[in-house]
Amino acid sequence: MTDTTMGTSPKTTLSDDKITYTRFDISQRVEHILFLLSFTVLGFTGLIQKFAAYQLSDSLIFILGGIDRVRLIHHYSAILMMIVSGYHVLVLAYKVFVLHFRWSMLPVIEDLQHLIQDISYFLGLRKHRGYYGRYNYAEKVEYLAVVWGTLIMGLTGFMMWNPISTTTLLPGDFIPAAKAAHGAEAILAVLAIIIWHFYHVHIKHFNKSMFTGKLTRTEMMHEHPAELAQIEAGKTEKHLALRTLRRRQQVFFPAALVFTIAFGLGIYKFANFEVTAITTVPQGETAQVYVPVTPTPRPSPTPPPTLAPGAEVAAMTWDGYFSGLFRNRCSTCHGVTKVGGLSLSTYQDALTGGNSGPAIVPDDPDASVLVQKQSAGNHPGQLTIDELDQVIAWIKAGAPEK
Repeated sequence: MTDTTMGTSPKTTLSDDKITYTRFDISQRVEHILFLLSFTVLGFTGLIQKFAAYQLSDSLIFILGGIDRVRLIHHYSAILMMIVSGYHVLVLAYKVFVLHFRWSMLPVIEDLQHLIQDISYFLGLRKHRGYYGRYNYAEKVEYLAVVWGTLIMGLTGFMMWNPISTTTLLPGDFIPAAKAAHGAEAILAVLAIIIWHFYHVHIKHFNKSMFTGKLTRTEMMHEHPAELAQIEAGKTEKHLALRTLRRRQQVFFPAALVFTIAFGLGIYKFANFEVTAITTVPQGETAQVYVPVTPTPRPSPTPPPTLAPGAEVAAMTWDGYFSGLFRNRCSTCHGVTKVGGLSLSTYQDALTGGNSGPAIVPDDPDASVLVQKQSAGNHPGQLTIDELDQVIAWIKAGAPEK
């Protein structure tokens, strides 16, 4: 075998392309696919919510069935990722504590040496790159980034999913802070996958091991030469004696069962920790009300005076009705955050408008951006038909403030 530590490049033969080594077993590949699926759906549904003011996001939300359906898909994907993460922890614990495998994803001093060797190689000071083992320093950094990102996304996601419970323990400012951290981490994670992971795994060299489970000897010589040397020298992980294995399993499996039950209850509690919607009012008494045989005669009520057209709407003002309506429907995007540059916090903000123009133009609903967006339908803060009709009638009446 070529001694790559002496500065020579590994040489391959045609037979090296036919010899394969198992890198990932079937359970690892299924775990990767499920994590990939949950991550993709989370990234997609999360980003179209973060940038909901853009036309593309608005169209995608409409295709998926509205903002409530998008949020539901996002939540289910988060639960799937948590389940896969819990399974990964169990498998890792079994390999480390029962089988006594070396945790090869932990950074070691050799990783720093490999980094220095790679820099020297790229500067033309060295003839070959670092002599990597099972995982190189870049793969370890990416793995630890996934661990860190999953913890951050889970914590901030819980805070946004359960805002009332969060603000009973923490100041209210933690909710917008969690939203900012959640969105920024999502962008960072998606860009890291598209730019970093795709390049190293699919563009620079299409690594099929996560799908086939195997690498050829040629690939091992270039990507993991130190691991290949250990395999061919017979220095792989040794099998434990059956008695030792059974003794460790007797300790591990009960602990794993307790962890699984606790983790499952934790996920259930996570998803049902807080109910912020108003529940259905229970049905009242259904007994028949007593009705006399001969009704007591009553004088006919005086009919109310007929109001002039627009009189009821004229009585509805920004301060009396519409400020509360917009605060309930639109404050998530058009309050402090000012999505699209638009805030509906005050009457003057509504008249000033945002990037697309004034939200409200008195006497001219057709020129009012708010009416234009709401009339298109499927807006994240969509008004009901009756509410939109009231807004239009109010604008036609001059959109009085007080």
